[in-house]
Amino acid sequence: MKVTVIGVGNIGGAIARGLAKGSILKASDITCTDLVQENLDKMLQANNSFIISKNNLEAVKNADIVIIAVKPWRVESVISEIKYALNYENQIIISIAAGISFDRLNEFLDKDPRPESTNTPAVFRVIPNTAIEVCSSMTFVSSCNATHEQEELVVNLFNELGSAMLIEENLMTAGTALASSGIAFAMRYIRASSEGGVELGFYPDQAKEIVLKTVKGAVDLLLANKSNPETEIDKVTTPGGITIRGLNEMELAGFTPSVIRGLKASK
Repeated sequence: MKVTVIGVGNIGGAIARGLAKGSILKASDITCTDLVQENLDKMLQANNSFIISKNNLEAVKNADIVIIAVKPWRVESVISEIKYALNYENQIIISIAAGISFDRLNEFLDKDPRPESTNTPAVFRVIPNTAIEVCSSMTFVSSCNATHEQEELVVNLFNELGSAMLIEENLMTAGTALASSGIAFAMRYIRASSEGGVELGFYPDQAKEIVLKTVKGAVDLLLANKSNPETEIDKVTTPGGITIRGLNEMELAGFTPSVIRGLKASK
């Protein structure tokens, strides 16, 4: 299987590097294109088996999957450049651009403006978060005009970069708030807890390490037990104890409503 990644900046580059480390593809199966030579040089520094090019048209011709990882405002121009070299019967098109709907993607991809034309390829929208850099992304996948086998293939590919979930397109914005923006919210909790640790007497580096290991432990516990957060909270909240006092103070300060309001504001 051959994959072409158009745009190997931060996210596109992370996708290509992550896929090359997985079990499905090798670096030599992946063609990377970019307008910026420095980005292509970085890819070769990471793995000199990547195929690099500045010619999008040539790069897509033999690809089974074409990943468009450019900024949203460049998606239309990139598709206009490559669409007549694409074979819609055999190739899968993946867009990483947030906010570009299937309706718009299909409009960009349409080779024939006649209403009766049916020249639409299998198209996917994929929204990762920045943890894709360390192959720990929570990635959302949505499909249009794709078979079940194609959906499985794309989800399996992005599972190589963390965890991937197939969802309906109408949940993409909510998923972005929960996972893409959500990673910043998690970072803010870590920062706040680290600052609190300093106030309690730890050195900054110690406080950050304690908080990071605690958050990781909480995540590992929930994943291992497949439990609800409240179940695990109950295990450490003894009657009249310090944990319940701390939780109640956080709730009085609006902890849960603030998180929910932040998520809704990001949608």
